[in-house]
Amino acid sequence: MRLALALTATTSLMLGGLTVPAVATVPAAAVAPAVQATLGSLGPAETTTVLVTLRQQADLSTVRGGTRAARAAGTVRALRATAQAGQAAIRVRLGTLAGLGKVVDATPLWVVDAISVTATADVIAELATRADVASVTADDVVVRPAAAPAQPNLVTVGAPAVWDLGQTGQGVVVASLDSGVDVSHPDLAGRWRGGTNSWFDPYGQHPDAPVDLSGHGTATMGVIVGGDAGGTSIGMAPGAQWIAARVFDDRGAATATALHQAFQWVLDPDGDPATGDAPQVVNASWSLGSGPGCDLSLQPDVRALVAAGIAPVFAAGNFGPGAGTSVSPANYPESLAVGAVSGTGTIASASSRGPSTCGGRTGVFPDLVAPGVDVLTTDRYGLYQVVSGTSIAAPHVTGALALLLGAFPGTSVTRQREAVLGAATDLGPAGADDTYGHGELDVLAAYASLEAAGDNVGPAVGGLSVTPGTTDTSSAVAVTAVADDSAAGGSAIQAAELFVDAVGADGSGTPMTVASSASVSQVTATLPTGVLALLADGTHPVFVHAEDAAGNWGQVAQTQLVVSRPHGLWFSTVGATNPPGVGGSADAADVYRWDGSGFSRVWDASVAGL
Repeated sequence: MRLALALTATTSLMLGGLTVPAVATVPAAAVAPAVQATLGSLGPAETTTVLVTLRQQADLSTVRGGTRAARAAGTVRALRATAQAGQAAIRVRLGTLAGLGKVVDATPLWVVDAISVTATADVIAELATRADVASVTADDVVVRPAAAPAQPNLVTVGAPAVWDLGQTGQGVVVASLDSGVDVSHPDLAGRWRGGTNSWFDPYGQHPDAPVDLSGHGTATMGVIVGGDAGGTSIGMAPGAQWIAARVFDDRGAATATALHQAFQWVLDPDGDPATGDAPQVVNASWSLGSGPGCDLSLQPDVRALVAAGIAPVFAAGNFGPGAGTSVSPANYPESLAVGAVSGTGTIASASSRGPSTCGGRTGVFPDLVAPGVDVLTTDRYGLYQVVSGTSIAAPHVTGALALLLGAFPGTSVTRQREAVLGAATDLGPAGADDTYGHGELDVLAAYASLEAAGDNVGPAVGGLSVTPGTTDTSSAVAVTAVADDSAAGGSAIQAAELFVDAVGADGSGTPMTVASSASVSQVTATLPTGVLALLADGTHPVFVHAEDAAGNWGQVAQTQLVVSRPHGLWFSTVGATNPPGVGGSADAADVYRWDGSGFSRVWDASVAGL
């Protein structure tokens, strides 16, 4: 299960200069036993790949934002900033060792503040002694596809009834972390979002377009968004789009590095957190390890998804029927864990059960159940397959969330969870339990609960402008926009606010004036010279969002303000030398001006006859 990854940090790492110290005593608590065993078996020049996790981790509890896009951008910024600061020293050291031929590969990861390192035993032993390193773990991990008993029926969970209301998941993007997806299947091809930000292979084996060598990911995606090309409707949310990242390589193996990279990609598919191209829901029908247990190595990744407003859905695992058979990451409290039932609502024998306290989980396990026995879904090469297991139950919930988000855009991850759990059909003993969770998925009832809750979506903001768009800060700048709640509940616009450079918590921005109490209103504000004076020269993003009378803050709109001050610095050269960027013959008496971004000649001594 060795992983061949490009050396993504070559330029910054190849610094060189220091000598490699003798192998230090490795703290037992810092190095996983499997890594210790591997290090002991390596020859002096042999290498192995490990995951070096740093102690400094991002505090995502401070991420704020009134919209999923704002939270996603804030989450990515926090994760990147923490990794950039925390990894600086160790990356310099790795660069030195790379120059000595002792480090073959070093791939920084920001989703979990770790570095995947392929190096000799003495280097890895040295890394384990560093004060900034929390752990050194093996890159080889066991990831089992969840594929065991339970049967699906879209009618049973209410999907067709939601379609009849005009809701098919339109406008929603779901992501698969699995073996890939066969993009050529007629039920899936037209639903792929497409583009360079819609497929990711961390192994680099199939970088250009989605593939699936096992059919597992294709099966799960069929239940989420599949159409009716085979004569019957097979997908929960046929109006949604999908993107995907592989977590299994061509041999069906996985690595810790690739798993972290896949989660990292989901948070920011195009590498620009400002573009908002992350999915709303992620489906992962697999588990860590070869059996039940609590493995917290991916909990930071899952927490990052939730902080960014992305709902994580995991298969509960297929290690039943005994109690205490939960698996990770499904048993994290942040995950929505899905068990499997038959068409008659009976728990599948192999469906994993609780209880579990993994990672701080306090509720039942699984969270709910869905059809997972003899489910018809897509297979490779345009074919179909019948699948059983929690692996195929989880996509029902993923598809259900896509239906709800299509009908109620902007619904928070917490509210999504409350809706599907609160509306589930109780099975087994009365109340929530560690076999059926809160019961079987009922997406129509969940839809009804959100609808009954009334207006839960904030106003849209359009026509945002700043006047003037470029300012020298000598006079105030006007900010205007139109807040419109007519398509999201029709409530009156009761407040609006703006932020410059970064979006803060709801209600913490600069208040704007609301022109009327109607559901559509102009909102305005003035940036005074005192505020402008604090801005550096350059481009500054300006964000605006509005609140309706129901208390919902809407999505953030964005424009730009350019600050460009006149700079009255005039000077002559000392000697016949031009400043940078100025052409022509220099003369000791020439006069130049700096305008804040460059120099220009304003008086040429030669032309003047000097």
